[in-house]
Amino acid sequence: MQLKIAGFAQDSIVDGPGIRFTVFTQGCPHNCPGCHNPQTHDFNGGSICDTDEIYEKVISNPMLDGITLSGGEPFCQCKPLAELARKIHEFKGFPLNVIAYTGYTYEYLIENANDENGYMDLLKEVDFLIDGPFILEQRSLELKFRGSANQRYIDVKQSLKQGKAVTADDML
Repeated sequence: MQLKIAGFAQDSIVDGPGIRFTVFTQGCPHNCPGCHNPQTHDFNGGSICDTDEIYEKVISNPMLDGITLSGGEPFCQCKPLAELARKIHEFKGFPLNVIAYTGYTYEYLIENANDENGYMDLLKEVDFLIDGPFILEQRSLELKFRGSANQRYIDVKQSLKQGKAVTADDML
């Protein structure tokens, strides 16, 4: 499937625990003041990449702990990202997890999920979610893998089981 991207970080240590392959999606409706990646906001920018190409890059690096879906806003491209995440989980070579960043809250995604937007398709393939908009007034350099204090590190599998957002801060 085709995905609109701003770029990659092939061995990131700042986009989640361990060594990660980070996909920066192109396009974001939030436009948070002080955003770390403002160049990813324009839906007309970036380039097209095939999810199979990304998958091949990921599985060719046995040092990776997982992939991170960042932005832009990954939940604007749920279907191709869900497919990519599903393939990552099915890979048998070495265990990989999937983390996604979103400016939406977990609750918003659950309440607004439908077949057209694919929110649930992607959520079901994400292991951990960093949710909420970046709020400049709540910015903190002391938070692991989050930019502002309102953002949560959520265990998506447990959240879906329990029917509410379950934070996983103890896993950081």
